[in-house]
Amino acid sequence: QVQLVESGGGLVQTGGSLRLSCATSRRTFRSSAMGWFRQAPGKGREFVAGISASGGITSYADSVKGRFTISRDNANNTVYLRMNKLKPEDTAVYYCKVITWATRTPLGGSWGQGTQVTVFS
Repeated sequence: QVQLVESGGGLVQTGGSLRLSCATSRRTFRSSAMGWFRQAPGKGREFVAGISASGGITSYADSVKGRFTISRDNANNTVYLRMNKLKPEDTAVYYCKVITWATRTPLGGSWGQGTQVTVFS
């Protein structure tokens, strides 16, 4: 069973920053594209950012472009999401997942527990 463990969320004021981490036990992490998704209360889960297996290519939702940065450490099986200039509309539970790079969609399997990000004005 592959585990995905997200951490780093919290309560932050508008304009603040957070860095999320996602550690995985997946043996094929180094060959897997990874993505961050989020789900706000009453809304569906949406794509936030993705990174290719090598880390050389990244992709972002328009709503976070220029504010969020995704990165990965293949030596430690971890993917990060640096979030700057946070807005109240960024409030959500954030999840990481292995993705299909071509479509930026999550592959099957269970989701982790996520990490809550709450931005207050």
